[in-house]
Amino acid sequence: MSQSIPGRGKKKLALFLIALAQFVVIMDTSIVGVALPRMQEVLGFSPENLSWVFNAYVITFGGLLLLGGRLADVFGARRMFTTGWVVLLAGSAVAGLAGNVAFELIGRGVQGAGAALIAPAALTLLMKTFGSSPKELGGALALYGAAAPAGGTAGVFLGGVITEYMSWPWVFFINIPLALVVVALVAQALPADGPRIRGSIDIAGGLLVTAGLALGVFAIVRAPEAGWASVETWGTLAGAAALLALFVLVQSRRKEPLMRLSIFRIPNLAAANLAQLLLAAAWIPMWFFLNLYLQQVLGYSAFPSGAALLPMTALTMITMIVLAPRLTARFGPKTMTVSGLVVLAGALLWLSFVRVDGNFWVDVLPVSLLAALGMSLAFIPTLGTAISSAPPQEGGLASGLVNTSYQVGSALGLATMTAFAAANGATESGNLPALTAGFSSAFIGAAVIALAGALLAAITLRAPTRAPVVEKEATATRP
Repeated sequence: MSQSIPGRGKKKLALFLIALAQFVVIMDTSIVGVALPRMQEVLGFSPENLSWVFNAYVITFGGLLLLGGRLADVFGARRMFTTGWVVLLAGSAVAGLAGNVAFELIGRGVQGAGAALIAPAALTLLMKTFGSSPKELGGALALYGAAAPAGGTAGVFLGGVITEYMSWPWVFFINIPLALVVVALVAQALPADGPRIRGSIDIAGGLLVTAGLALGVFAIVRAPEAGWASVETWGTLAGAAALLALFVLVQSRRKEPLMRLSIFRIPNLAAANLAQLLLAAAWIPMWFFLNLYLQQVLGYSAFPSGAALLPMTALTMITMIVLAPRLTARFGPKTMTVSGLVVLAGALLWLSFVRVDGNFWVDVLPVSLLAALGMSLAFIPTLGTAISSAPPQEGGLASGLVNTSYQVGSALGLATMTAFAAANGATESGNLPALTAGFSSAFIGAAVIALAGALLAAITLRAPTRAPVVEKEATATRP
């Protein structure tokens, strides 16, 4: 399929659009972080429910990713890539214009649905464009992989700039010109779709898994207020479990399911997806609560708060593109995954010692860099292992699974840590010792998740029978 894009210039443009897509869909998870205090004040969010500005996006994103991948298979990757950007544009307009909590969450949900169409189509287009050359594919995947955490960290900085010097709705409006530019360039750069394939689309499965995740996150977020032992909490969790069990049942009985359950028998695929889920469940709460610590405890305004985390972006990009592939090639994906998660856990434990009278140079900068290093070292080998473990004809499904794992981990991790923080005082606005104690408990909880991820990766990951493509590229370029 790469013949449909002649010339290196168009290939570079294609890679730019694909990496930009990954950057933006992940940036949209984090760009709201610095704006949250303003949004809470203007729209009337309670401290416990503020995380839904994040969760409304990642739940629809993660829950609909498999459906998005199936739609790309049936209707064509380029067509769904374009459609996703249009849906993201519409959701961004609604979120930016929202005047109350309900419309804000609706807009964020529509944004997530657009991202769920964009992400699997982008990875499919990457494979079509660069799949004929292992060396080109390795380099493209390294850049694609780096775009995700870079987008997450850069979103914090951009959110600070926009919130400080413009206004919080522009953290959503920024997507509109980007979407218009991408849609205008798609036909020039990306491979054309073939004829539509015949096949059913499991819409019910996509709705079941999304509803189950949403109900589970809602139960966890509500638990500190309703009580962990209350009928409401356990009844809601039971409802979530029932929806997810029904999703598994539907997948086992459909001729053309969203997710072939037997794919998890492939060595390393389930283990790599679990590692991605736990990595996200530790990483996302870290930047969420670190940003709140900067603003609500240290008193940073929006722009300095975003700028304070900018060094993480630089280190993430360097580690993802230069360091992680080479280290993975030398020591193997299992060693790097375990090491990265252990480093991230250590950084989170260090963060748990944050102080009411702390400062950026001692309490934030060194530990944020350490966390970025650990996350980056674990992200690349788990991504490469998850994709390369599946047979080539199921690369799209494997890509959708690993994206889903990351987003589900993000939502569940943040919901759980939000509950921990609330139970330990993070709801007492203006009470700096209570806020600090709450944030500290969230960092400890995230550290436990990272350590659990390291332990499970050490037990479940095996030496691959064939190296992930990112390792091949690193081997080819290493002196």
